[in-house]
Amino acid sequence: MIKDKNPEPQSMQLQVEIDDATAQGAYANLALVAHSATEFVMDFVFLQPQQPKAKVRARVISSPGHTKRFLKALMENVSRYEQVFGEIKEIAPGLDEKNIKMH
Repeated sequence: MIKDKNPEPQSMQLQVEIDDATAQGAYANLALVAHSATEFVMDFVFLQPQQPKAKVRARVISSPGHTKRFLKALMENVSRYEQVFGEIKEIAPGLDEKNIKMH
């Protein structure tokens, strides 16, 4: 019997679990992004109207490669959304970034 030197990788089905609290999600209407050479940090914030303070609801830290794949997935999904529901209108940002201070 001759063994194949480059066998086809066996496909594996990924099963993702989510607990009830995480499944509820966290609403955010502002995202702050920073990066270093090795990671991207994305803070998801809920900014209430007429309030001078906002709290980070979730922070995601990711590798540059995964962040780029995430960006592509977001772009693809926005495109699909717009094909079904129409163009998403962008509104002017409510805050000037230089006025946002992290504590």
